Amino acid sequence: MSTKEKKWQLRLYVAGNTPKSMTALHNLRKYCEEHLQGQYVIEVIDLLEHPQLAEGDQILAIPTLVRKIPAPMRKIIGDLSNESKVLVGLDIQPLNH
Repeated sequence: MSTKEKKWQLRLYVAGNTPKSMTALHNLRKYCEEHLQGQYVIEVIDLLEHPQLAEGDQILAIPTLVRKIPAPMRKIIGDLSNESKVLVGLDIQPLNH
């Protein structure tokens, strides 16, 4: 694995299978496949099942995406429908196709 290849650790906080949560997950997977092919891990945390986990990443609204790695940690709130905002927010450099 070269130094340019890094695993992105992304954590998506949701509250049940709401349309907004499902849209956020769908959009996140799409962006990761397009721009981080094979270099990411998505962890989905349902705060209805694990409310205590919200405190660790200071989650105030849902859905919220947290980029754990690479540092520094970044957060994006909402359904992630604005691709350019998500890419800028996560500091993802679009791949040249």
